[in-house]
Amino acid sequence: MLILLFFAFLSGLVTILAPCIWPLLPIVLSAAGTGGKHKPLGITLGIATSFAAFTLSISYLVMLFHFDPNVLRVIAVVVIAFLGFTLLVPAFTARLEAFVSQFAGRINVGHHHGFWGGFVTGLALGLIWSPCAGPILASIASLSVTLRVNWQVILLTGVYVTGVAIPLFFVTKTGTYLNKYLGKLQQVFGVVMIATALAILTNFDKTLQAKLLNLFPSYSNFLLKLEDNSSVQQQLNMLNPLTNPNLGHAPDFVGVTHWLNTDKPISLKDLRGKVVLVDFWTYTCINCIRTLPHVVAWDQKYRDRGLVIIGIHTPEFEFEKKTENVQAAIKQFGIKYPVGQDNDYAVWNAYANHYWPAKYLIDKDGIIRYTHFGEGDYDVTEKKIQELLGLSMDTNNLPDQTPTQRLSPETYLGSARAVPGSFSLGGQWTKGDEDITAGKDATLEINFVASKVFLVMRPPSSAGASAKVGQAQVKVFLDGALQ
Repeated sequence: MLILLFFAFLSGLVTILAPCIWPLLPIVLSAAGTGGKHKPLGITLGIATSFAAFTLSISYLVMLFHFDPNVLRVIAVVVIAFLGFTLLVPAFTARLEAFVSQFAGRINVGHHHGFWGGFVTGLALGLIWSPCAGPILASIASLSVTLRVNWQVILLTGVYVTGVAIPLFFVTKTGTYLNKYLGKLQQVFGVVMIATALAILTNFDKTLQAKLLNLFPSYSNFLLKLEDNSSVQQQLNMLNPLTNPNLGHAPDFVGVTHWLNTDKPISLKDLRGKVVLVDFWTYTCINCIRTLPHVVAWDQKYRDRGLVIIGIHTPEFEFEKKTENVQAAIKQFGIKYPVGQDNDYAVWNAYANHYWPAKYLIDKDGIIRYTHFGEGDYDVTEKKIQELLGLSMDTNNLPDQTPTQRLSPETYLGSARAVPGSFSLGGQWTKGDEDITAGKDATLEINFVASKVFLVMRPPSSAGASAKVGQAQVKVFLDGALQ
């Protein structure tokens, strides 16, 4: 545990150098540049407190109170924009300071020299900051999401944020040296804070982070590799044993909401003596779509030789939970093996899985012997299948379609995850969190680098109990030419 704590502290310490934190620094300097001498300490402690508390407790809060966690992000944006507005309008600043002074006098905190104002600002910033996640922070996040927080996770989080807080305090402290230029810079600071709030609200801050990471790829990789060593990985496996599936029996398929391509529920107990390949997928995931021909081919080639493939469909979006949509995808991709709908993430959590697609190869005794996440390495996976089956055969000659060059990334059209500048809409559209609905003269334009483009869509449905899927016409143009 001491090794893990050391690297957690070191990882937090160098986070100030990571591009993911750079968009946060202008607003930190702006906030620290206006206020008392203790404001930097308040900002630093506020960021550390809210980031740690939010990371560890958000899943519990959502489960208890059933609220959208994005509400906290919006509140943080409002607080930052409000503070920026107070700097932009001097008259409003004077009134706010008078109110704060009167309130502070009542509770006897006036002598704290800006600490509490900085602490509130830090609380807001901690809610919207997303550091570059290495293995340690990723493990903390996954344990929190799956409601497996214990004293070790809390201690690890505390040590990490302590490492973050030390250099952040000194950076924040430099903002106080701008106080002598306050008259000239106050309104500039206000504009910076409001602009930052708008960037966060539109998710442009994430775009900026991604661009910074692309500008400094080797630098970012160095920061991540700092904690990517065997000692740290061994300690993380002890902290979260399920992340190393080769160490024990495979979890059973508990919590599956519906089984397809089979007339009865599937249990690993009934499959003892068989080699089992568990494939986590979802039907709109392009990476999953590219792996399915290989999985289907393995099913055809090795089914009669003792291999059983079980597809676990864990939805990324709400519409992917609909059984009829999954059935249509199963038919489209020629899947003949059983598929379990994991709408509640029960199997996903049991396997401590974090990827689409993900493959877990289980031997005849129910022990996980091999895992693979993402695309590629199909020949390696097939060799592992043959090894567990006791076979020696040629592997399939299906082409590996895993992209080797830089392609346009997966694009989300819903407002919750859309990235500004990734596509253009024309005509009438109705926006939702996960989707958009076309209206009159609706057009969708996207610039891309790829040989194929996939768009997930469906025609409108009629309302009522006897709802039926309607029809719609879509015209596709490539470089201005109708396809």
